[in-house]
Amino acid sequence: MDEIPRRLTAKPSWLINQLSVHSRRLVSDAFAAAGARGYHYRLLAALHESGPASQAELGRRGRVDRSDVVAAINELAAQGYVERTPDPDHGRRNRITLTPEGARRLRDMDDVLDQVQDDLLGPLSAGDRETLTRLLGRVLAHHEQG
Repeated sequence: MDEIPRRLTAKPSWLINQLSVHSRRLVSDAFAAAGARGYHYRLLAALHESGPASQAELGRRGRVDRSDVVAAINELAAQGYVERTPDPDHGRRNRITLTPEGARRLRDMDDVLDQVQDDLLGPLSAGDRETLTRLLGRVLAHHEQG
């Protein structure tokens, strides 16, 4: 195998990008095997943590592009994981609510995602994983402020 130039492997941006590609593939494959998608997890998690929301608000919370929110909500509603009802405070808006089946599905997806974390971060100790997560969160928060 060709050796990767040290100029690349010494750059966190390059390492993060390479790991991101690998991580995205692991998550996508694991969710596909479970009959789910990443958008499903993000939307169910947002509903679980913050409660019912409009489709637009839910998309913002879960960081799902507006063009993908409706299709993902339709899929979740068809499977009984969310309910879509008219918003009593705004006649042209829908309110999305997590169902008990949706909460169970989220727990199942948590298990899938936990396994992906174990696969992805296998060489790291629990302490190293916590440190990495904390540092990545700090860097992301810094860039989201600006």
